[in-house]
Order: sequence, then C-alpha cells, then structure tokens
Amino acid sequence: MNEPLYTFGHSTAGREEITGLLHGAGIAAIVDVRTAPGSRRDPDLLRDRLARWLPKDGIDYRWEPDLGGFRKPAPDSPDTFWRNDSFRGYAGYTRTPEFVAAMDRLLGEAAGRRTAVMCGEAAWWRCHRRLIADFAELARGVPVRHLMHDGRTVPHVPTAGARLREDGLLVYDGPPG
Repeated sequence: MNEPLYTFGHSTAGREEITGLLHGAGIAAIVDVRTAPGSRRDPDLLRDRLARWLPKDGIDYRWEPDLGGFRKPAPDSPDTFWRNDSFRGYAGYTRTPEFVAAMDRLLGEAAGRRTAVMCGEAAWWRCHRRLIADFAELARGVPVRHLMHDGRTVPHVPTAGARLREDGLLVYDGPPG
C-alpha cells in the first residue's frame, strides 16, 4: 500500500503548534500549496521564513505554485457539482497538464516519505486541498489523511460529485449533495 498523502491547514497556529502537530503525525516534508504563501497575522508563515525554520525543525519545505488555488472557472465548466466559483475553477484546473505534472511530482515525493500539502484554511473541506485529495485518491489511488488541529488524522472521503473520466482525470458533474 502507498504511503498516504497528508493535508494540513495552518490557520492561526503558530510555529510551535505547527511543528508539534507535524512531528506528532510523523510528517517529514511540507509542500506549500498556497498561491501567495504569506500571512498578515504571522510573519513566520511567509514562504522564505518557512523555508528556513521548518528544515531547522527537521521538516523539509518547498512551495508548489502549480498546485495553488484561486483559479477562475470557464464559462462552460462541466463541473456543475460545485456552486462555489473557487472550487469550480480549481476543478477545471485539475485537468491541465500543469496540475497533473505537479501532482505526479508531489505523489512521487510522498511515496518515499510522509508528506503533507499545506494551505492556510484549517477545514480541508473548505479548501482546494479537498480537490487535491480527490485527485490523489481517485485518479492515482493514493490514500489521503487530513491532519486536524487536535492532532487527529482523518481519512479523506472523496467528494460525492467527483467522477473519474476515461482519460484518468476528474470531473465534478454529479448531482449536488
């Protein structure tokens, strides 16, 4: 069985809490999937600072802009399951060569060491990490677990409206839940 991919949303957690949660889950590497890796609240969450302090705490760090969120939906988007434009836009983006290549890089890394994708939103179901997790599980057969702020990890439940197409990509055209 493949090593699971993990997801984590830092939210308002500080450096010590983040480090404790990541160490507690055995995370060896973070792949930052924030479009603009910064924080108005905590300068330790800026990309250049994360790249310095996470490795000092024994956790590798890299930014993956090709997995960043905030994508605009196409007017003729087939992803009718999503009512939220941000999710609909990202769903369309998951069918691009850039996304697929970035996911394959990520999953290749994650196969060899416990890796988490990180964004700012604590709730994975309200973040584009949800669609990243859907792709990992449904299109690549890699299990996903979400690291919660209480230290639990919960298994990903793929989005009900997701469907794997014959070309190996996802479309969210199922009936809204």
